[in-house]
Amino acid sequence: MALMRLPLAVLLASLFLGVAPLRADYAQEVAQWRRERVERLTAPDSWLALIGLHWLQVGDNSVGSAEDNTVRLAAGAPYLGTVRLTADGHATFLAAPASRTEVDGVAAGTHPVELRYGAAKPSLVSADSVSFFVIKRGEKIGLRVRNSESARRTGFLGIDYFETDPSWRIEAQWIAFEQPRMIPITNVLGQTSAMPVPGKAVFTRDGRTFELLPVLEGAGEPLFFIIADATSGTETYEASRFLYADAPKDGKIILDFNRAQNPPCAFTPFATCPLPPKENRLPIRVTAGEKVYRGEHH
Repeated sequence: MALMRLPLAVLLASLFLGVAPLRADYAQEVAQWRRERVERLTAPDSWLALIGLHWLQVGDNSVGSAEDNTVRLAAGAPYLGTVRLTADGHATFLAAPASRTEVDGVAAGTHPVELRYGAAKPSLVSADSVSFFVIKRGEKIGLRVRNSESARRTGFLGIDYFETDPSWRIEAQWIAFEQPRMIPITNVLGQTSAMPVPGKAVFTRDGRTFELLPVLEGAGEPLFFIIADATSGTETYEASRFLYADAPKDGKIILDFNRAQNPPCAFTPFATCPLPPKENRLPIRVTAGEKVYRGEHH
């Protein structure tokens, strides 16, 4: 049987060390997940396509690659148009004459167009390979800019991984809180906000017990663990790695560290990644998942 081809040590680990029961095709599942991850990361609208993050001022903000723009882009037409931001956070876009700019796939025209943001799908302003949309981080409101032909995307060097190790697919105990607890999460900009934590995952590794706290990003979303460990800054990205887990079942939750991934900030300076809470800084080496990016990283 295929299961018999798994190393005896792995089978014993699954019995005695809290490793989740494995399917025979586990290695193939991880390989497929990695392929899909790279496909998402190298898509035309991916993190690798980012070429700028520009904070807006209240009033008119001209946008384009020409030097005299308020928001000077690293690529694209000299003058795309103007983003007007009001004191109460309302944003509109007025296209420059003959800029061939579109908003959500429709020609921008000669009248201001409202720019949605803070929603699941913000308004997208695009012209040829360059596009931008509005984001809000704390009190800051800015433009996140993409270029589908960016050097980071076209010159992507791939991802290096630790060898898939089934012992790092851990079945942890799930201890739910009566009510979600709010914990402070700080991002790379130094901004701190409170995020809800529904419970904690408790697991044992090398004879020691550890706890990790996930945050909730939205209803129906996977649980989101922001983690660091003793490999951070050497073998893995210094700031953190991300780990997603399906909802707990019967008091258990699967933590598959073979799917621990680099945050967007590992690939671009134009992301605003959250940093691990102190509870999620593991004092052991997690030798599973993605290693530090060997290309330009931040």
